[in-house]
Amino acid sequence: MDFNIGERIAHFRTAKGFSVNYLANQAGISQSYLREIELGRYSNPSVDTIETLCSALGISLREFFDTGTTAQNTEDSLLEEISALSLPQCESLRIFLKSLHSQK
Repeated sequence: MDFNIGERIAHFRTAKGFSVNYLANQAGISQSYLREIELGRYSNPSVDTIETLCSALGISLREFFDTGTTAQNTEDSLLEEISALSLPQCESLRIFLKSLHSQK
């Protein structure tokens, strides 16, 4: 299996809706360094850097390195968010999702 650390960081960052600048600030690293990691120019950042980024992303190292459960974790998170919505919010979400499908 080909594991790309930069791609994984970018995946979790975008899934959380974080900008590069926001995540870099949360992790206490420079925006340019984070961007270089995501682009693969620093393909082997230190474990400390990865741990700091995982902490800022709100994920564990295990989740970061476990490529088999990412889709399930994302689905579970979405289901939790949906279950917390009110009925009017659910209806709005349904309308929104229907509009996305019609854009295909």
